[in-house]
Amino acid sequence: MLRLKPDRLDTADFTEQSISIAGKAFVADMSGALYWPSEDALIVADLHLEKGSAFAARGQMLPPYDTRETLAKLAAAIDRYDAATVIALGDSLHDVAASDRMDAQSRETLRIMQSDREWIWVTGNHDPTIPHALGGHTLGELTVEGITLRHEPKPGRVTHEISGHMHPAARIYLNGYSIRRPCFVGNGLRLVVPAFGTYTGGLNILDEAFEPLFSTDGMSVWLLGQEGLYPIATRILKED
Repeated sequence: MLRLKPDRLDTADFTEQSISIAGKAFVADMSGALYWPSEDALIVADLHLEKGSAFAARGQMLPPYDTRETLAKLAAAIDRYDAATVIALGDSLHDVAASDRMDAQSRETLRIMQSDREWIWVTGNHDPTIPHALGGHTLGELTVEGITLRHEPKPGRVTHEISGHMHPAARIYLNGYSIRRPCFVGNGLRLVVPAFGTYTGGLNILDEAFEPLFSTDGMSVWLLGQEGLYPIATRILKED
């Protein structure tokens, strides 16, 4: 928690942040979703549905509710923006057998969310195929109004791109507390969105894996707090 003082700041002002990517206007939501107003589209990445059941099959027991929690959070984001299109940027399923383990309630929740809207699954490294039973359309990547949406970001000086895969997270110290939370990270030309799934971890954006993406162009960071989404100065970022 960022421990904002209610008498000084209204946390309701931080439920979302405006972000520009290659001249296009977007809204980053505190849930980790990204809304594109001009396209009436909600973009999420790395749902990793049925990760809990995949771990359980290998003997590592986790509470088996991650899919329900992730879908409930996604449904709330869809309701907030009433988006006509949902685009999931890969690794929506934790593995190729995830849909077989999904319970009837989760399948019904997904069906209801897809009703009366376009639903696009972008494939990822965990889910190179999406079963037809899960509805929607499946694409390797797509380009809309000059912006390419894909799962894994291309290395180097790539522009006009929105991606996931990296599970970006940021660490800061505030008022004597260490805070490590998922984040959006971009440079005005490209954006990597946080992992949306309940059991997804995060990779520190100061890790060398991010250097090929932002090494020469700088970066802007928006941290997902417990009560809002906050722009963070890069000078206060800390390594793990």
